[in-house]
Amino acid sequence: MPMPERCSRFAEYRGKVLELFASKGFGQVGMRELATSLGLTPGSLYHHYPSKQHLLLDLIEEFYEELLATLGRLEQQAPAKRDRLNSLIRAHQNLHQEMPWHFRLAERDSGCLNEEQQEQVRHLREQYERKLLLMLGAKPRVSEPAQRAAGRAIAALLNSAPSWLMHYSLDEQERDNLMENMVSGAIERLLAPKTRNWVTTANAGDSTKQPTTK
Repeated sequence: MPMPERCSRFAEYRGKVLELFASKGFGQVGMRELATSLGLTPGSLYHHYPSKQHLLLDLIEEFYEELLATLGRLEQQAPAKRDRLNSLIRAHQNLHQEMPWHFRLAERDSGCLNEEQQEQVRHLREQYERKLLLMLGAKPRVSEPAQRAAGRAIAALLNSAPSWLMHYSLDEQERDNLMENMVSGAIERLLAPKTRNWVTTANAGDSTKQPTTK
């Protein structure tokens, strides 16, 4: 849930706060510097947020809430199964363009939160990852921990790949094609892991069983 301190009066400053945290690093920015850059007194800032960890938590929660809302909108559109993955990829690309600082903060600075705050973020992140797997029609071919790990890997791909491609001079079509090929291929393999079979081979007259994959 959003923090009670989140209010419309502070909304106009959020972009500056995001840019400071994301560009300089959360640990390098103090509350006094934040207040000065926003044209506020430290007391005014503390009135809304008792610490900069609370402010970071608010921004990261906002990020996961928007990811969940994006999945919800896609779910309502009910794309055909064959189009679902591409719709998810495009939605994450669009969100990355709209909220680039949020992606960087969530990936890099979540560990700066205290234990209780990290648990709040973990709960939202796992909600998002479970919903991703459901929307992709993941079948329970593996154990529950392995499913959770696959959800985490898929989310990491969707959330990080746009940043990787930003470093190259690609036109929009090239970027979209690379993103879809890279992410869809990896996701399809994660959702359909290799199975291990046993084959019998003869070696110097002895029959031994060796694992093979397909």
